Amino acid sequence: QVQLVESGGGLVQPGGSVRLSCVGSGFTFNTYIMSWYRQAPEKEREFVASITPTGGSTNYPDSVKFRFTISRDNAKNTVYLQMNSLKPEDTAVYYCNARSVYTNFASWGQGTQVTVSS
Repeated sequence: QVQLVESGGGLVQPGGSVRLSCVGSGFTFNTYIMSWYRQAPEKEREFVASITPTGGSTNYPDSVKFRFTISRDNAKNTVYLQMNSLKPEDTAVYYCNARSVYTNFASWGQGTQVTVSS
């Protein structure tokens, strides 16, 4: 079955950087749109970034555009989220999402905590 395992979260100071990774297994990675979402305490889960199966197109909301970069390595079944110039409001659990371009079937990882604090 589809499995997504995130890693790379932790405590980082404001203005700092961190890179998240998400390794997928149990599915044909290069036929899935990969995305990152986040959920802060007492808030709804929100979209952070997405990348098409070949990596040719990415999408970001204004809140993270020019600070966050999503990328993927299909040979390693891995999607990354490089987060720069982090702010306290970026503190959240970050989730990896995989969605099939053929069936629209979607799956979630277990999440990784990112805390931005001095």
